[in-house]
Amino acid sequence: MNNLPGNSSENFADQSNSSNLLWQYVQSMNPETVAQLSKPDPEVAQMMEQNLRGMLGHLPSEHFSTAITTNRENLGQLLASAMMSGYFLNQAKQRMELDKSLHSLH
Repeated sequence: MNNLPGNSSENFADQSNSSNLLWQYVQSMNPETVAQLSKPDPEVAQMMEQNLRGMLGHLPSEHFSTAITTNRENLGQLLASAMMSGYFLNQAKQRMELDKSLHSLH
């Protein structure tokens, strides 16, 4: 997004995560695992879409042409909120699946 010198994602990752065990673990994963983890779960993606529509308001595109204007700070806050919601929903889905697995053992 930003082409300023020294702001590349590689540089950021090298500087801020060099001693982070989670980052080292992610770097050690094979590409197939990373690709699989990067795929959005359809159910989580649908919930995220509904959440964003709720925040922004939703009018059917076949009947309305809408444009939303905001500033960089507000857009950043919206993105951060959407990302946190996505992480939360993904973790909740994983926990639900783990609970199902544990209950099936009993």
